[in-house]
This record gives sequence, C-alpha cells and structure tokens, in this order.
Amino acid sequence: MVAQLYETTGETAATLVAEINELRRQRNAIILAHNYEYGEIQEIADYVGDSLGMAQAAARTDADVIVVCGVYFMAETAAILNPQRTVLIPDANAGCSLADSITVEQLRQWKAAHPDAVVVSYVNTSAAVKAESDYCCTSGNAERVINAIPADKTILFLPDMFLGSYLRQKTGRPIKIWAGECHVHAAIRPTMIEQKRSAMPDAEFLIHPECGCVTSTMDYLARGVIDGRGTHILSTEGMIAHVNRSPASRFVVATEIGVLHRMRKANPDKQFVPIDESISCRYMKLITLEKVRNSLRDLREQVTVPPEIANRARLAIERMLAL
Repeated sequence: MVAQLYETTGETAATLVAEINELRRQRNAIILAHNYEYGEIQEIADYVGDSLGMAQAAARTDADVIVVCGVYFMAETAAILNPQRTVLIPDANAGCSLADSITVEQLRQWKAAHPDAVVVSYVNTSAAVKAESDYCCTSGNAERVINAIPADKTILFLPDMFLGSYLRQKTGRPIKIWAGECHVHAAIRPTMIEQKRSAMPDAEFLIHPECGCVTSTMDYLARGVIDGRGTHILSTEGMIAHVNRSPASRFVVATEIGVLHRMRKANPDKQFVPIDESISCRYMKLITLEKVRNSLRDLREQVTVPPEIANRARLAIERMLAL
C-alpha cells in the first residue's frame, strides 16, 4: 500500500478541511490539484487532473481566487490565463526539476542556431520559456501538437528528452530534442519494468512517456518482445481513462505514485501497484492541508507573471488548449 496521506489525520484534518471549505466560500475560490498531490489534497479540490486539465479548468473558471495545488509552473499558467484573478500556490518552493532543466537564455541560443524552427515546449516550463515558444503541449496532446505542424518545418522540442524521443518515434518527424528530464520519471529504468514483469506477468503495465524506460519499451513493442495488449504508454489522464474501462484486475503503474489515489478511488475492485514506492515528487508533496488553509486565509503565495511575458506565453498556451 502506498502512503498517500501525510501526518495530518483525524480531528485535525477534519478541522482544516472545514476551514478550507469556509474560506473557499468566503473568497469565491476554486482549488485545482494535480494527480500527483497527496490524496488528502485531491479530496478537497474542485478539480483534479493533469497539467492540461488544470489549465483548461483555470481558463473556464469564474472564481475570484484560484488555488493551484501543484508546482510553480502550473500556477504561472493559471496566472497567464487569468490576469484579472488572484492565483495562489500554497508553497512557492514547489518547483520542478524538468522546468529547471532549460533557461530562457538557453532557449534563445538554441533558437538562434535554428532560426526557421518551430518551438514546442512541454508545459513543464517557466512562463519565460513559454513566451519564447510557438506551442505548448502536455503528454496527453503532444502527438497532436507535433502532427499539427507543417511537415517541412524543423521542430525544437523541449525540455524532456524521453517524451521527445517517444514523439520522434511515434510521429516519424526529425525532431531536435533538448536533453532535460524529470528526476522522478527518469528514475524509472528498464530494469524496474523487467523485474515487475517477471513478478507480475498477468498485470497490465502503464508507462508515462517521460519515463527513463520509454525508449526501450517502444523498441520491445515494435519487435514483439512484449505484448502490446498488456503494455500501454499513456499520460496520467490516459492511464486513468484506461484503467476505468479495462477488464484487467491488476495494473503496474510507472509514474508518480500520487496518481494511484484516483485509480483506487474509482476502481476499488482492482489492484494498482507502483513500479516502485520511491517514485514520488518531493515538490508536489510540499502541498499540505495546512498550507492550503494558510494560503486561502492570508492570500499567500500570490503568483503573477509580468504582462510582457504573459502576453507572449498566452499564445503558445492557447494553441495547446485548442488542440
């Protein structure tokens, strides 16, 4: 069993939840939570999903205050889409190793070396990087974004090298890929998959395209070494949709362990096994009930994006939402 509830339990948690609900009513606030958050955080959220879903929810809300329970770039995205609203993140230290793997200066240099290229940035990037991009994408719509770009265009994809390699193999496009990675997903190596497959040959395997095992998995699938009916490379939302409709009873999940909360909640009769219990994002897990309460009570930490960056980044985000 994966521990998805932190130390706040019982009456204390109930009190915090009651305070959060009252503050949410008073502030006319909406709480958005990522699939990788603690189960307790997901339970209080008005919306739980991936980066794309959170951006879509932020784009359509009429709330006065948006509390983003995720990492900082997600709050930036909400702020870009809602410049007239108050956007909060309960802990401003909730960063992202993938977003930190490329700076705006590095992107500008890369663009200068390929002046006619189209820049596709994974949503796990800073607002400044998005402002230098032509398109944003998530793992859920990245293939559609790549296929929407004219075939004669050079594509610069950043910053995740594993997702980039997956897209290059899936689309056949000669994509140039930045050598960045998510420290959590990169830790999921082919040996982990092989060991779990030997131990659980009856399970379906769900693998996120950011994983360090994705290239070898695609190669095995192409050569028929493993059964494509039992191995699926999917975004987090794709995983959740798959387990809801699959007749299988046991799944091995190769992504951040927070996603197991939604899977188990929706499918109590099925078994969900993490590829490894260590696959947990320390940044996502900085968000707690107490910090959400404090954020709503004190309107902290507010996230804003300078208008000159936000205006340029908004175009790339809106292209993502349109696809």
